[in-house]
Amino acid sequence: MSKKGYFITFEGADGCGKTTQSRLVQEYLDNKGYHTVWTREPGSYGLGQKIRELLLHYDGDVAPMCETFLFLADRAQHIENFVKPAVLSGKVVICDRHTDSTIAYQGYGRGEDIQQLEYLNNLATGLTKPDLTFVFDVSTEVAQKRVGDEKDRMESAGIEFHKKVREGYLKIAQKFPNRVKVVDANNDIETVFADTVKILDDFLSNQ
Repeated sequence: MSKKGYFITFEGADGCGKTTQSRLVQEYLDNKGYHTVWTREPGSYGLGQKIRELLLHYDGDVAPMCETFLFLADRAQHIENFVKPAVLSGKVVICDRHTDSTIAYQGYGRGEDIQQLEYLNNLATGLTKPDLTFVFDVSTEVAQKRVGDEKDRMESAGIEFHKKVREGYLKIAQKFPNRVKVVDANNDIETVFADTVKILDDFLSNQ
């Protein structure tokens, strides 16, 4: 098995099923002999966990740029101390959310300047980019039903906000078709996973 590492990200609106799919992909790759690690943004380990708590559960008003910079602070810590060392050591890093979430949520959802956000993402990551990104696309109505009644601060932003987020992800996929692959997540878990694996296997066979 090749010792080359990869950075694979899983994206989509809340309720799209990306976390479930990321865990299934990790198991699939482990069975194929890859050395994988699973992580997430925000709040993978250590300092990031404290930032995640603030982002998702702080009950006061949060200025849009404050929210953005908290995500970016978590990302800078995560990339430098976890992602880059893991990829360099030959691991496949499977990450639940990354830079595209900032563009979709803070950019398209909150209405912040997308070009500025792209610059800040590059600053936070040192230009580290995912090798492959899955966007799990699901109707906003279905996604909201999947989330349920107990919502965190981001999940509670309202249906119009989440519609903008979904549209944002689709625009990101159009802009970066070589990296970002859209999967229809309205189907059952097994069908979505089969579609995901087809894309994954095609990616790996071309490396």
